[in-house]
Amino acid sequence: MLIVNADDWGGWHSATDAALKYFSKGIVTSASAMVFMEDSERAAGLAKENGLSTGLHLNFTQAFTGIAVNKQLERALRATSKYLCSSRLASLVYNPFLHASFSRLCAAQIEEYRRLYGTEPTHINGHQHMHLCMNVIISGFLPRGAIVRRNFTFRKGEKSFLNRAYRDILDARLSRHHTLTDQFYSLKSAIEHRRLSAILEASKTNSVELMTHPEWVIESQFLDDPENESALHGVTVGDFSDLRH
Repeated sequence: MLIVNADDWGGWHSATDAALKYFSKGIVTSASAMVFMEDSERAAGLAKENGLSTGLHLNFTQAFTGIAVNKQLERALRATSKYLCSSRLASLVYNPFLHASFSRLCAAQIEEYRRLYGTEPTHINGHQHMHLCMNVIISGFLPRGAIVRRNFTFRKGEKSFLNRAYRDILDARLSRHHTLTDQFYSLKSAIEHRRLSAILEASKTNSVELMTHPEWVIESQFLDDPENESALHGVTVGDFSDLRH
C-alpha cells in the first residue's frame, strides 16, 4: 500500500491549498497538520469538509504564526528552535535543560490538534523530522500506540554504514511502542534520483509512505504530468488508518 502524505497542512495557505488540489485529484491520500499556525483553523475545516485524513506535524523549530498563542509556549518554541537549529548534530544529543520545553510543546500541540479536528491524529511526525530528536525519543513524549514516521529508507551504499545503523537502531526503538510503515521516502528525492518506479513496486508488498510538499515547483510539475499521475493511480493507495486494519 502507498500512502502519499502532504506535509505542512495548515502551516500557511499555499501549503494547504496545494495539498487539497492533489487530494481532489486522488493523488494525495493523507496530510500532516500543523497547529498554532496562520492557516490551522481554516485547514481543519477543509479537512473535515473534504474527508481528508490527517495526522499531527509536530513543530519544534518554526515560529508559531497563529493568533493568541500562549506566551509560555512561544518561549518554549524559541528555546527548542535555538537549540535544534544550532547544529546539524543537535537533534542527536539529549539536552536535559530543555526537557520541560519539549514536554510542553508536545502536549500543547496534541491537545490543539484534538480541539481543531475533534479526534486523535491518524499519525504523528515532525516538521523537519524533529520528532526523531533525542529529547522527544528518550523522554517518550510520543503517545504509545501512535503511528509514527520512521527514518528515510536508503539503499545500501546511499549512506554510510554508521548513518544507516543509527537510523535502524532508532527505528527499532520506535517500533517497540509505535506502528511504523515498512518504508519511507520523499517525493523530491524520488524525482531527483528517478526512483518512483522502484518505490511504487515496493508498495505492492510493503506499506510505504511517500512524503510530498506539493507547493514546491519540482513536485507540482511532477504531479501534474499525466504519466506520473497515471503511475501513482496504478497502485493500491490508502492512509495511515489502513495500517491498523
